[in-house]
Amino acid sequence: MIRVLLVDDHPVVREGLRGMLEAEPDLTVVGEAGSGDEAVALDRIAEPDVVLMDLRMPGLDGVGATKRILRDRPTRRVVVLTTYETDADILRAVEAGASGYLLKDASRMELANAIRAAARGETVLAPSVAGKLVNRVRNPEPQPLSAREVEVLRLVAKGGTNADIGRALHISEATVKTHLLRVFGKLGVSDRTAAVTTAMSRNLLG
Repeated sequence: MIRVLLVDDHPVVREGLRGMLEAEPDLTVVGEAGSGDEAVALDRIAEPDVVLMDLRMPGLDGVGATKRILRDRPTRRVVVLTTYETDADILRAVEAGASGYLLKDASRMELANAIRAAARGETVLAPSVAGKLVNRVRNPEPQPLSAREVEVLRLVAKGGTNADIGRALHISEATVKTHLLRVFGKLGVSDRTAAVTTAMSRNLLG
């Protein structure tokens, strides 16, 4: 039997989930929690194989509860079940160590199979969530330039050499070069002209 702990702040949702899961011959619900703090406490007592975790709850949210549970028991499997699928929510859950991310419109069979897969150590993601993660990996958020890097690039845009920039900012030429290399890496370019052009197109120089 796969032991499941249900975590959701809505009793009617927990009741529905319990009914769905206990209709499966190999799944049993060993506890219900209505908050993140309750989930952490009950996890220690109930010893579930899989925690089905709501994301947004008053007090300690699902991400915080996931972090605490996995800190104490790294082998525990946590599957997020939520109505939210924003990039930020997904990334927070995955970074916290969740083994899966499902949406509440999942069917009983999809939910049961996801719990079984998580118990086997697999990662389970709703198709739309998987698509968002793949897109995020392919198109990562650009790294912001530091205030000093912007200063250096502004002087480059005005035609300053490394020596000129060093004198203006009271730093060595080597430090100027280091700043420029970091700028190139963040902007995905390989020379000064491209750095200035890209920064201006992104409105980074003010």
